[in-house]
Amino acid sequence: METQKFDYLIVGAGLFGATIAYELAKKGKKVKIIEKRDHVGGNIYTKNVDGIEVHEYGAHIFHTSNEDVWNFINRFAKFNNYINSPLANYKGEIYNLPFNMNTFNKIWGVRTPKEAKDKIRSQTDKFNIRKPKNLEEQAISLVGEDIYEKLVKGYTEKQWGKKAIDLPAFIIRRLPVRLTYNNNYFNDTYQGIPIGGYTRIVQKMLDSSLISVQTGVDFMKRKDEYLKSYNKIVYTGMIDEFFNYKIGSLEYRSLKFKTEELDIDDFQGNAVVNYTDGETPYTRIIEHKHFEMSKKSNGKTIITREYPADWKRGDEPYYPVNDHDNDALYKEYTKLAQKMPNVFFGGRLGLYRYYNMDQTIMAAMALLKRMGEL
Repeated sequence: METQKFDYLIVGAGLFGATIAYELAKKGKKVKIIEKRDHVGGNIYTKNVDGIEVHEYGAHIFHTSNEDVWNFINRFAKFNNYINSPLANYKGEIYNLPFNMNTFNKIWGVRTPKEAKDKIRSQTDKFNIRKPKNLEEQAISLVGEDIYEKLVKGYTEKQWGKKAIDLPAFIIRRLPVRLTYNNNYFNDTYQGIPIGGYTRIVQKMLDSSLISVQTGVDFMKRKDEYLKSYNKIVYTGMIDEFFNYKIGSLEYRSLKFKTEELDIDDFQGNAVVNYTDGETPYTRIIEHKHFEMSKKSNGKTIITREYPADWKRGDEPYYPVNDHDNDALYKEYTKLAQKMPNVFFGGRLGLYRYYNMDQTIMAAMALLKRMGEL
């Protein structure tokens, strides 16, 4: 094992780890970065298949209102002006997302914001839910029974693997209701997809003579050796796994992907279609070429179905389950982490938080400041 020729060891070559490595190298620090998978990029990894950039681990649309973050990410790629406008398929009925005037017109026939507000209020008032006890009551109290039944219930129960009445209310603190005919899912100032894919961004971040990258390396198999050999380590894996689950396992949700290449120009006419009924086993279908906008028809398209899955040790953890019990357990793990001042925990797994990409970059910058490197 290499010893002290590196100033830092970074575990994980996703966006968080790559951001840390890039900034450290700018300061003249020598960085070793190891990655368990056989590629860099983490969950934003994209692969070119027959001229189409395929999002291997689910759709990723970069969006932010932070100008500094937008300027930072644009150092590494040129972005197109893709606008995220997903659709919902409920038993063959197609609705716009997020919930907006197009949605309300399709469901109720209303045409004005006042008509929509009155209709929602008539449904929420009927239930008179003062203190929602579960997710179902919370959702109905916000948008009424029609939208809940068609666009929330089935999708949410598939996503979490539990009945809505068994899920805590705080999971849906609010639901996006827009009283305009605007189908843009995000409210952020900046939005787009990098031309050439996300992998290229991470590769450019790591393109430095001061950064050494090694893929296919499992930190946990040689953890003790790494801890002895490196004075400073940034760890972006699962915090509970780092401590060998000594005080229990945190809970995650996983995903399974089924990707197909089809000999047609267009499968669904949109990049993202959510399947919101309870019977369809997958939550959404991604058609990757629509992210690229200018992609010419070539008689082929690639689609991916996403299937939510229960997580067990050894599976890929995608979403932390931030309920009361898991957050309490995570706090206990942070107490153990504080006893290791030379190991810095970060990323969605190290911090046990779901992050958008801009939040990932901001969290990396915040860690760099705590480390005294920014």
